[in-house]
Amino acid sequence: MLRRTRSGPSPDGIRDEAPIVRGRLRIDSAKREVTIGERQVELTPKEFDLLRLFASNPGRVFPRKYLLEKIWDYSYEGYDRTIDSHINRLRAKIEENPENPQMVLTVWGIGYKFSDEQ
Repeated sequence: MLRRTRSGPSPDGIRDEAPIVRGRLRIDSAKREVTIGERQVELTPKEFDLLRLFASNPGRVFPRKYLLEKIWDYSYEGYDRTIDSHINRLRAKIEENPENPQMVLTVWGIGYKFSDEQ
């Protein structure tokens, strides 16, 4: 019984998602907060959505077109390299060395993935 009440929707219809933890990275979707160790990381809404998607699916490769549809909306018809600039800014905020990323990885010719070696 307790397990069902904790994992189900709350009376107001909003489900509490457990924070995503990958190594020192912690993503609290309910509060839209990201921390690395004790340091809070300020992300734009798009950066947060990208990071949450990646960290929720470590090892899964996401093509740029899928990311545009999922994060920017199905009606978005922008240049798919827009993703690259958002990824670069995200890496600058979360990676120890953005030039040698360990979390958000490039899959050349396809897109991006979150490291599954955490």
